[in-house]
Amino acid sequence: MTDVTHSEIIETDAGTARVTWHRARAVEARLVLAVSHGAGGGIEARDLQALAAELPAQGVTVALVEQPWRVAGKKLAPPPKTLDVGWRGIWPALTGPGLPVVSGGRSAGARVACRTAGELGAHAVLALSFPLHPPGRPEKSRAAELLGAGVPTLVVQGGNDPFGKPEEFPTGPQASYELVEVPYGDHGFAVPKRAPVDQDQAVRIITDGVLKWTASLA
Repeated sequence: MTDVTHSEIIETDAGTARVTWHRARAVEARLVLAVSHGAGGGIEARDLQALAAELPAQGVTVALVEQPWRVAGKKLAPPPKTLDVGWRGIWPALTGPGLPVVSGGRSAGARVACRTAGELGAHAVLALSFPLHPPGRPEKSRAAELLGAGVPTLVVQGGNDPFGKPEEFPTGPQASYELVEVPYGDHGFAVPKRAPVDQDQAVRIITDGVLKWTASLA
């Protein structure tokens, strides 16, 4: 069971942000998972909503974070530095419950989480649909952001993500992260109707993978 979900308005140097809390019961809460949206959508994304619905029952409070540009109703995300400013401004509210905070996000939000994890003292990073490179431009790799997080990191990636398929991610000693593949999933984890995996199964792969990983965090 979870406590009543509620939203919190937070002023940052990048503008007004909003956090929607899905709290685990106080006696069971052991982590806060803070996740933000990408550059092309909001917290209504299927993966974010699924995590908010599933994780609180397992002792993980989920904070769905809306960056200031999204709260202001703008259609285009600002530059990465501005996104980082907004995330830094939100962070004190995320640490308010006094629990370890897993910094996360999908797509552009995953990049923010990786870039700021060390300075903010994140317990770990959850990168959903990490945009390893722009579509069709593998030479424009963003692997350095992922590899530079410096904390335990889980990547959840669609098997057909044009921003980087699982097999394109770095391997070897420098690859200090775990990866869960959502077969046939695109950048939004949508799967084709004729795929052997249906949409409900794809979402379950995401939630099960994240639940297993968060349970392993000390």
